[in-house]
Amino acid sequence: MSALGAIDRDLLAGWPLPAPEEGSKEERGSVAVVGGSRQMAGAVLLAGLGALRAGAGRLRAGTVESRAGHLAMGLPEAWVFGLPEAESGEIAASAAEALAENTRRSDCIAFGAGLNDGQDARGLAKALVEAEGGFGLVLDAGALPGLPDLRDALRSRGGRVVVTPHAGEMAKLLGISRDDVEADLEGAARRAADMFGVVAVMKGAQTTVASPAGAAWRYSGGGVGLATSGSGDVLAGVIAGLFARGAEPAQAACWGVYLHGESGARLMRKIGPLGFLAREIPDVIPQLMAAPPGARD
Repeated sequence: MSALGAIDRDLLAGWPLPAPEEGSKEERGSVAVVGGSRQMAGAVLLAGLGALRAGAGRLRAGTVESRAGHLAMGLPEAWVFGLPEAESGEIAASAAEALAENTRRSDCIAFGAGLNDGQDARGLAKALVEAEGGFGLVLDAGALPGLPDLRDALRSRGGRVVVTPHAGEMAKLLGISRDDVEADLEGAARRAADMFGVVAVMKGAQTTVASPAGAAWRYSGGGVGLATSGSGDVLAGVIAGLFARGAEPAQAACWGVYLHGESGARLMRKIGPLGFLAREIPDVIPQLMAAPPGARD
């Protein structure tokens, strides 16, 4: 187990993202963002914006059929598809085949934003984790509660899975109390990474990233304004976009956490420490990626 590193300019200056290729958008990677419900389809929009602002070339976005048209209007850059809808307003477990068909050419799939815990979400997460193919996965929110039953399948994906839990979700993943997680955030992240063979992003006021190889890093920037509705959806999308572009899973996670946090810091200076919106975070990300990591504002 390595010492805890810092997610900062020095780390990222020596860990550059894949250089953008000249040519078609396919060469910058294809990402699919899937989730939402009748009540929370906007989570997919936020994650999709994060993926595109992180530089992904193509975006597919899927949500329940009753909200797919609205999503297509709000996210015109995406190829939007509707999925069968359960009575609860969530994506139905019967959507597994349609989900596979609509995401089969994706380099990375972000799943779970805007989903609640339930048997439908658990069934879809299981189908994605057990699917064949070398695509990356970013699993968030409603995709997380069923993962303890998929430990072997997750490990078989060779570390190409990123999970993004907050403290409550991490407690359920590890089968411990939230208080225990909050008492040792680094330990919780490392334990999840080792247990499931994934890159674990332990979200909080200070976010910890742990890899299954034993490395771990912490980001201490950002600010209280990032604790706002939809912020986590943006983060999942940013990580997925970087992953699709060709970044390694731990690299995508560390860069995603940094870009998300530094975007919040800039918005704090521009707007104020509170009151900026999750939808505003993605707009800052291209400026941060274009500047050398060592550059100051």
